[in-house]
Parts: sequence; C-alpha cells; structure tokens
Amino acid sequence: MGSFVTERLTALRSLMKKKGVDAYLVPTDDFHASEYVGDYFKCREYITGFTGSAGTAVVMQDMAGLWTDGRYFIQAEQQLCGSGVTLFRMGEPEVPTVHEFLKKKLGRGQCLGFDGRTVSAKEAAEFEEELRKNGVRIDDAKDLVGEIWADRPALSCEPVMELGIEWTGCTRAEKCADVRKKMQEKNADVLLLTSLDDIAWLLNIRGGDIHCNPVVLSYLAMTQEEILMFANEKAFPAEVRRALETDGVRLRPYDEIYSYVSSVGKEPDDAACHVKVLLCRDAVNSRLVSSIPAGVEILDESNPTLLPKAVKNSTEVANMRAAHVKDGVALTKFIYWLKRNVGKIPMTELSAAARLYELRASQEHFMGNSFDPIISYGPHAAIVHYSATPETDVPIEPRGLLLADTGGQYLEGTTDVTRTIVMGSLTEEEKKYFTAVLRGMLNLADVKFRYGCTGRNFDYIAREPLWRMGEDFNHGTGHGVGYFLNVHEEPNGFRWKKVPEREDEVVFEEGMITSDEPGYYAEGKFGIRHENLILCKKAEKTKAGQFMCFEHLTMAPIDLDGILPEQMTKRERALLNAYHAKVYETIAPRLEPEERDWLAQATRAI
Repeated sequence: MGSFVTERLTALRSLMKKKGVDAYLVPTDDFHASEYVGDYFKCREYITGFTGSAGTAVVMQDMAGLWTDGRYFIQAEQQLCGSGVTLFRMGEPEVPTVHEFLKKKLGRGQCLGFDGRTVSAKEAAEFEEELRKNGVRIDDAKDLVGEIWADRPALSCEPVMELGIEWTGCTRAEKCADVRKKMQEKNADVLLLTSLDDIAWLLNIRGGDIHCNPVVLSYLAMTQEEILMFANEKAFPAEVRRALETDGVRLRPYDEIYSYVSSVGKEPDDAACHVKVLLCRDAVNSRLVSSIPAGVEILDESNPTLLPKAVKNSTEVANMRAAHVKDGVALTKFIYWLKRNVGKIPMTELSAAARLYELRASQEHFMGNSFDPIISYGPHAAIVHYSATPETDVPIEPRGLLLADTGGQYLEGTTDVTRTIVMGSLTEEEKKYFTAVLRGMLNLADVKFRYGCTGRNFDYIAREPLWRMGEDFNHGTGHGVGYFLNVHEEPNGFRWKKVPEREDEVVFEEGMITSDEPGYYAEGKFGIRHENLILCKKAEKTKAGQFMCFEHLTMAPIDLDGILPEQMTKRERALLNAYHAKVYETIAPRLEPEERDWLAQATRAI
C-alpha cells in the first residue's frame, strides 16, 4: 500500500502546484457529514491508505499528515507505515489540531484548498476566520483527489424501501406536520435537511447507499407548501414514488440542490425578499450554505428531527426489544459454537465472523450487519476498531481472549453488542481487567438519576474501576443508536470530557437508547470490551423530582470464565446474576436442548 500512496501523493502534489494550492485538506466526510461513507467518497482512504472511519488528511509539498482519534492509533500507525504520511494522534499532549497546524504552517499569499461539499459550513467558517487574517486564501471548489482518481467508483444508487407504521409507530405525514410546526415556532420559511439518517427517519424510508447504514443519498428542502427530495429517482420503485407523492414529497435530481438553494428567496425579477432558512451549519456542507443568496437569513440550529429521532416511541421500543431477543439468540449460539469447537476445528477471525453472520441471517427480518464485524483475537483486540482482512486474519486458538463487537439490522431495529469471550487459559492480568471493565458496564447500566442529567454525569461510573487502577480507555463510553438506521446516532452519549464537534450535552429522555461499552486495551497483548445497549426509562416521581433509570436491551451471556468474583462487590455480583437470570429466561426457550443446557451453566449465579 505504501508505494500506491506515494504515487498518489506525488500526483496530488503535482496537481496542487498547477492549481496554486499550498495545503490540501481531505476529510472523511461525504456531502452529508456522514460518519461512514460510500465508496465514491473515500478520498481520504485513497490518498493515505488509512481505512478507519474517522480522520482528516492534510497534504503539502513537503509533508502529509493524518489526524485520527484514540480508537485508531494502533491501526493508523500500522497502515501508514512506509507511506510518507505522518500520524497525528488527536487529543494527545503537544499534538496540534488540524486548525492549529494550518495556522502555523500557512502564511500570506498561500492557499488552503478543499472540496466544500465535504466540509461543514461551520468548519469552513472557522478556517475563514483563522486563516484570512494571516493573508491565507481559501479555495473550497477543488475536488483534487477526484481529478487524479482514475477508477473512482460511481455514486451509489441502491433500491429504496418504505417502512410501514407497524415498524415506525408514526406516519410520514405526522412527522412532517410536527417538523412544520417547529418551523413555524422559529419563523422559518425553509428547512434544509442534509443528514441522511434524518431524512430517512422523517420520510419513513430506508436504502443502502452506505455500507451497513440503510440510508438514501439525498437532500431535503421543506416549506409549509412543499417537500422537495433531491435524490436519484432510479433508486425509487414506482410504489415508493407514488406513496411519497401522496404525502406531498416531490423527487428532484440529486445535484439540483445547489441551484435550488441559490434561488431561495428570489422573486421572478431576481430581487431577493426576506426569507429565513433553518439549517444546522455543523451538518450542512459549506458549498450549500455559500450558495444561499445574500440577504437570506440563516437560522443555525440543530435539526428539528434530531431529538424526535433519538427518542424512540412505544412501537420502536417494543420492536427494539424484539430485535435484541433475536440478536441474543444468534450471539448465544455463536458463543456456544466457539466454546465447543475452538481447538477442534479450524477457525479464524474471518470464519468466525462468517459463522455469526449465518446465525443472524437465520433470524426473521434480518437486513444485514449494522457495521463491519470486529472479531479480534489476542493482540488484535487491542486495536479498538480492528476489522480482519485476508492479510491480517489469524487462527483462533484455545487460549486467551476473543473480542466480538458486532451488530445487526432488523426491521425491528438496530443492535450493537460486544462480548469478550474466553477461549482457554487466561492470565491473572487478563482476568483482573476483564472484571474491572465488567464492573464499570454493570454499574453504569444500574444508575438511577434525576431527570436533567446528561452523558457527562454518568461516564465516571463506567471508568471508576479502571481509574482506581490508574488505567483508562481512549474512546467514549457510549453512543446513541438508531432504529433500523445508523448504529452511531447523536445526540445522546456517554463521555467524560467535552468534545466540541459532538452533541453529548443533551438531557437523557425516556426512549433514548445508548450503548454502555467501557474497555481496556493492552497493546500487543489483549483487548477487552463489554457492551450492552440500554434504554432510558422513567422511574418514580417524588417530591425531589422525576427519577430515571436504564433497562438492558442486549440479551446475551457474559463469559463467567473471565471473572474474578472476589474483585466484585456483593451488589455487583447481584447485578450480574439478575442480568444473567433475565438472559436465560429470555433466550433459553429459543435454543436447542444442548445449547440450553450450556446456557444454564453459562448464566449460573456467582
């Protein structure tokens, strides 16, 4: 890969010189600020060789750098080796941010270039403010990687499906009426929505334009009179088009969004009238915002779909419970298969992932993985988001730990679960950290709190056992999860420090579903993570206020072979025993007799 990257960097630098660009920014984003992107949009991967889901590249004539977060430090170091691309570990001491680096490196008369369709309006404005004062010119109309990418894949155009009310609990017309009411409250004339999961949720449609994320490449513009959806019409079956039209949704070509926004607020004589456009600068790309005519007022706020999407209704909650039962059956069968067969039949990370996929696929309404499976054995598990390839695949042996972070998409919802599975003999060190991580996961799921708390109120609970040891993990403790949508969904989450680009500072509401996933990673040795999805619910209301709690949605055993019971408190053991009793009660009736007998032992009280 290193030689390919070197050739591509050489071609890009030659084009930069020709175009008068001194520094070129290549983010991960597509035109919609998506976390994961389709093959057409993988410019950062193409130019650096780094395949992780998060990162930003900067290319200059004398250097190339990649900025990524703690989930990917080990992976990025391995993939960038020999490429000529320097790794910048985000958040580490004395490591500059992309913005700080460019402010220091660029001076008067120089130019920063990027494709404004892949940079948010908020970030583009920050570059403008920071660099213009130093005399740096910004050119946001350059897709330079696209110009050198000869065999670039085409834009995805996967078939679109409609979700019925039995899955959504709310019709498209009802959702659009609620959004229009919010627009009226803000005196907004036009809503510009570009986040793919928000559009899919609002219109009760799903697609397949991003791997594992059932979304449709599209933009949406809503007024009180009309709803325009800018997408590839070829992706929409006739019955879906008719249903959308019945609810007042008209399809327009995908790229026409730019001409549409450039005409917003203009009268036939080309004179601008006072119009207010509601959008989120952090989600809408800078090219779109810069296309809006001067004189049009921009109301920069979170998408009005953000919270309603995150707060699952009663139908969605009931369906998500059902999805997790199915998923729990598949995962329990998988763990049983691993335990019974390790050391007896050949198995590798990839073959184990294929086996788990088969077990999930046998469940009714299974629609595919919710993300690429992370089946990582031994030292590979220390790479937080490791994903096996034919080149990295290793045999699973009857010793040590196997980390399985996987999930499924069902018509009933989205799952995300991690189990660290004991394949054979363990060291005391492995058991110590296995138990500490488990204690954090159990304690976080058991919190009871007054309404009004945010994710930062809880994160310490999950980290406390590790912090007492002087240890930690370098990723968030939890993220929101969509309903048959993106496995990572804002705005709810658990983390201990403020991250400017995330919206984890929201109050936890009844119906929010969040992952609870502390971990521990010993580079070159092993990795441990335990993850359940938990549902926020109302508890009792007293004179002190409304109290809230969480309910485990994930139903799968936690490997007792990795636990040091004496390291746990009496309360923590009771929490584990109660959880395991629920797992057995829920999953056992759906298993074969030998699997049921094994599960009885695997969920025994300690």
